[in-house]
Amino acid sequence: MEWYLKVLKQYAVFGGRARRKEYWMFALFNFIFCIGAVIIDNLLGTTAGELHYGLFYCIYILAVLLPGIAVTIRRLHDVGKSGWFYLIVLIPIIGPVWILVLLCKEGNAGENNYGPNPKETAA
Repeated sequence: MEWYLKVLKQYAVFGGRARRKEYWMFALFNFIFCIGAVIIDNLLGTTAGELHYGLFYCIYILAVLLPGIAVTIRRLHDVGKSGWFYLIVLIPIIGPVWILVLLCKEGNAGENNYGPNPKETAA
């Protein structure tokens, strides 16, 4: 949970680097909270017609959209890629797979163009 909160504290920080653990813990808790928001929408009847999500889900997604993009860009910085590389996801099929591979890849050892290695500074 501390990694999720760390990302939220760096709400719109696009500079620097993010460890794999920081990114994937954010993704895990984000997924859990999305499921919780869908359950709340269904229990309270705030779903949008035939869809299974509604008001609470949409509010949550809008609230974490910017930190989600920011942590993804910082993760790309950790593997030595520019934040603009995130746009590769727009290429059908190959783009999302390529981004997934980069997000799973070990970060560059030592300092790179985007700052010091967060794994070394956290230890």
